Amino acid sequence: MRTYLRLFVAGFRRQSTYRLAALGGLVANTTFGLLKVALLFAAVRTSGGELAGYDVAMMSTYIWISQGMLGSVNLHGRTEIADRIRSGDVAVDFLRPLDVHLASVTTEVGRAVFALIPRGVPSVVIGALLVGMALPDDPWAYPLGAVSLLLGIVVSATTVYLVGVCGFWLLETRGVAILYMVVSGFLAGLFVPIAMFPDWLRVVATVTPFPSMMMYPVDVLSGRVDGAAAVGLVALQVLWLAVTVTAGQLATRAGRRRLEVQGG
Repeated sequence: MRTYLRLFVAGFRRQSTYRLAALGGLVANTTFGLLKVALLFAAVRTSGGELAGYDVAMMSTYIWISQGMLGSVNLHGRTEIADRIRSGDVAVDFLRPLDVHLASVTTEVGRAVFALIPRGVPSVVIGALLVGMALPDDPWAYPLGAVSLLLGIVVSATTVYLVGVCGFWLLETRGVAILYMVVSGFLAGLFVPIAMFPDWLRVVATVTPFPSMMMYPVDVLSGRVDGAAAVGLVALQVLWLAVTVTAGQLATRAGRRRLEVQGG
């Protein structure tokens, strides 16, 4: 465990070197957050002040928390493990006394957690000051929301790892990553809340791990879902974490057997 803790810290420190990129990300988060405010607030107001259970204040909370999570939840599909498989460097990783899967995920989570500091928290604060937000009535929403947020980040890392290990069977994984980016952003609730989906599409979303990455943490942190229902969402996140970790372990073992390093 000490080794993986050091990998987490290494990922955290590595991401902290890109300070200007973090500032650029914060500017982008705020800009697109304001655009979403204009569009989604108009949708709520034209629906009589409430849309799919969202009023203006709750919609603002959804917008700014989801924008704040953008730097920490990997919805773009790019991973370091995919590059290492393509170059053949993963062969060296398999020689180390580490679990390649867990080491990759731990480092990714470290980078993601750091992004909450320069991008996540400031985005929410800016949104609260500029637009205003609804706050949860239940004080338990904050600690439970923090757990849900961390689970969302880890589920994101374990799921996107599966995209990267496709490289054991595909020479190039950029097409898979682009498809992942399109599907994950939509089904995770990045553009509109999942509650606004048609019934059939909402069912499709809930049988994937994507809502566990963003929508469920937003619902718990905002207080839109509380009590036993909030605990149920966290339990679903734990379930998807178990599923994606198991799939990652199996894919890594199968990929190792298939590994072929190009060029010797």
